[in-house]
Amino acid sequence: MTGRRTPGADDSRCPACTAPVLTQWAGTVAALRITADLTPLAPAEQAAVREPNRLIWCLYRASAHSPPRLRWATAGHPPGCGHPHVTEHRCPPAEPTTLF
Repeated sequence: MTGRRTPGADDSRCPACTAPVLTQWAGTVAALRITADLTPLAPAEQAAVREPNRLIWCLYRASAHSPPRLRWATAGHPPGCGHPHVTEHRCPPAEPTTLF
């Protein structure tokens, strides 16, 4: 018997760089398809990687037995939130190769 999966969530690896990622629909009315890194970020790291088109997500768990859900960490997000915060996945730049 296989384990149950959360509808709309895919916990796997990036096909390009093999980093662990979580792909999920976030939101209810106008949902966004998000592929997020699973590496938690410290508050200083969050400020460094935040951009207009790269958001910070709260990896919320209702209980220890529930699957993680991505929630947008807006300006109104509690500063003392106990959940890990992650960002949208971007593959690291490829190393240059030579043809000769």
